[in-house]
Amino acid sequence: MGKILENLHITLGLGLVLAIALMMGFHAESLTESAVLQWLHVFFGIVWIGLLYYFNFVQIPTMPAVPAELKPGVSKYIAPKALFFFRWGALLTVVTGALLAWSNGYLVEALTLQDGFELIGIGMWLALIMAANVWFVIWPNQKRALGLVEADDASKAKSARVAMLASRTNTLLSIPMLYAMTTFNPLGS
Repeated sequence: MGKILENLHITLGLGLVLAIALMMGFHAESLTESAVLQWLHVFFGIVWIGLLYYFNFVQIPTMPAVPAELKPGVSKYIAPKALFFFRWGALLTVVTGALLAWSNGYLVEALTLQDGFELIGIGMWLALIMAANVWFVIWPNQKRALGLVEADDASKAKSARVAMLASRTNTLLSIPMLYAMTTFNPLGS
């Protein structure tokens, strides 16, 4: 079992096989596109928001206490990998959420905040703002702050602050977004 769990790709693949086995075992006749999209949406959302909370609850507050000689271990190895999954988790959460709303027939109603769809619509707009923040504010600034692209020390420091503030904005928005997403009932009951 150790050999399986030592390899992340094998672990994820096995987890997928087990999830499909559960789907087929319990819902083979009633499995819908919507159910699969909801499962994927939640999975990618956990990846995205889990990393957002890791950055804000662990990495950002801990970095000032990390000795200078150890900081490159985070900035060169951990942060770039975490940011890869962070930004793609954001994109895939938004895409699967939009597909889920479309599959359930309320995408336009939600995005236009029509009667009965205001709550999920607000959640969707918050998620869109957060995802745009990830791709167009946090990621470009993190590339400079981490030295993944050329920047002088002043630009790196400014970019680190901008990325941190944008990340904190996403943390703030994630709380009402989570409420809106988990409370909305597409069946209206």
